[in-house]
Amino acid sequence: MDGFMRGAGEFLLLLGAIYAVTVAIYFILGFGITWLNDRNPERRIQKNRRGEKRKVAEIRLSMASILVTCLSVAIGLFAQYKGWAWTPWAFSWWTAVPLFLLAMVLFDAWFYFAHRLLHTKLFYRFHLEHHRSVAPTVWSNDSIGLVDTALSQGFYAVIVFIVPFPPLILIANRLFDQVNGTFGHAGFEYFASKTARYPSPMLCTTYHDQHHAEFKYNFANYFSFWDRVMGTISPVYDTRVETFEKEAPPLKLTLAKEAASQGRDTA
Repeated sequence: MDGFMRGAGEFLLLLGAIYAVTVAIYFILGFGITWLNDRNPERRIQKNRRGEKRKVAEIRLSMASILVTCLSVAIGLFAQYKGWAWTPWAFSWWTAVPLFLLAMVLFDAWFYFAHRLLHTKLFYRFHLEHHRSVAPTVWSNDSIGLVDTALSQGFYAVIVFIVPFPPLILIANRLFDQVNGTFGHAGFEYFASKTARYPSPMLCTTYHDQHHAEFKYNFANYFSFWDRVMGTISPVYDTRVETFEKEAPPLKLTLAKEAASQGRDTA
């Protein structure tokens, strides 16, 4: 009994630490990217829609769904710590990059097929809440139902029993996914380039924004591979990225009124 209680305490401590860090990152990214968006209104993807009115509801739901995500991560890490999963490969800086990329590829496959499942008639009721954000914002990334989150983020609790990733690789992948997902829901485009369209497998914010706006396309997370193979990529995605490359205004880091004020001060 003492061993069980000690193990439960260790697990809850791990879960609490992961949750606290993730929530902090959620708000840091949210306010930071909002700051950037306010200075670049011309980069808004959906010009005639605004999702900001859902901010409070999205934050409230995110606090619960982040807990589910962190529970998945904690289960995976704790299983490794207790020796219940495969013994993790030794971490080294020589293997860090290929292992990180492998984790990305596997997570992207998991996410794609879990996401497709959530769009079926049987499971869509669990995914509906996330699609209330037709014009996503930085607060939308984790605004997901709890069953939805368990399916899309359950990767971390399962993969340790299949591939012996070092804990640092799993943590780095989860951190990267949080950053990537927040920018993917930002509603403003900063990454349109040749590397974000065919033949490159990489994506930009427009990719997931189209999924929210058009519903039936672009299910993947990191790469366009599965959408292209399965025929679920938006037929106008590559064209829109190329258009944005040509028409996007220069990136600004100051508000227009601030810039004008600075101009008067230096005149």
